[in-house]
Amino acid sequence: MDQLDIRQRDKSALREGYSPAVRRFEIASIVTFAATMGWLALRIAPRSFQSPWLALTAFMVGFVLADFVSGFVHWAADTWGTPEWPIIGTALIRPFREHHVDQKEITRHDFIETNGNNCFISIVPAAGAALLPADGAVMFFMSAMTFALCLAILGTNQFHKWSHMDEPPRYVALLQRANLVLPPDHHSIHHSAPYAKYYCITVGWLNEALFRLRFFQTLEKVISAVTGLVPREDDIGKNAAIAVALQPPPPLPSLADLPRIELPESQSSVKPET
Repeated sequence: MDQLDIRQRDKSALREGYSPAVRRFEIASIVTFAATMGWLALRIAPRSFQSPWLALTAFMVGFVLADFVSGFVHWAADTWGTPEWPIIGTALIRPFREHHVDQKEITRHDFIETNGNNCFISIVPAAGAALLPADGAVMFFMSAMTFALCLAILGTNQFHKWSHMDEPPRYVALLQRANLVLPPDHHSIHHSAPYAKYYCITVGWLNEALFRLRFFQTLEKVISAVTGLVPREDDIGKNAAIAVALQPPPPLPSLADLPRIELPESQSSVKPET
């Protein structure tokens, strides 16, 4: 990886892309998201108290799903497109390009810049869940799961920001050590060039599985075969992107990779006949 001819965009130019229009867009996204989530919370609250175990299960599934969604969005923004695209490029792709050039820039973002784009992508799912019929266990589960998903997505960029802080708050450090939010050491794997793995940034639980199962690598090959596009060309330059695309995929997991569990020998309590 050290021999790749990586050519990234100018850090100052990327910072200048955070315009007043993008700022207003993020503020509107946060306000709309807050109103939509409040509406959804009122819809699911009565049933949550009636069926607490079902609600807790839905919330847990939503949290894990948020880790996958964060990885998928992160991969898409890292791998395809340019900051010059309208709306999506300036509001979503540009911050990821900037983050690879200056990892610490995210620690200088305020609440609006940190969370505005995540609020934007969560508005439609939250509104859809609020419109689901209120009766029935399945519909409630879907609504509660989506509520937890959107809430965790809201927290994702904050967890990401904490993972880049030199001295996060003490309670955050405890959560990181418990692997309940994104740990810094785990996320540092993504920031080794060419930034092509470990995309999940809510908590990172799914990163190793998705990498070893070649999930994103397979998607890249399919998209490249259909469109002719080179993944990460805008982020690291065409030569480096082609070199990475031609690399062999990671090895698939095998039974030999699984930890061996030694079971103690059973001792029979039945005495032999005399």
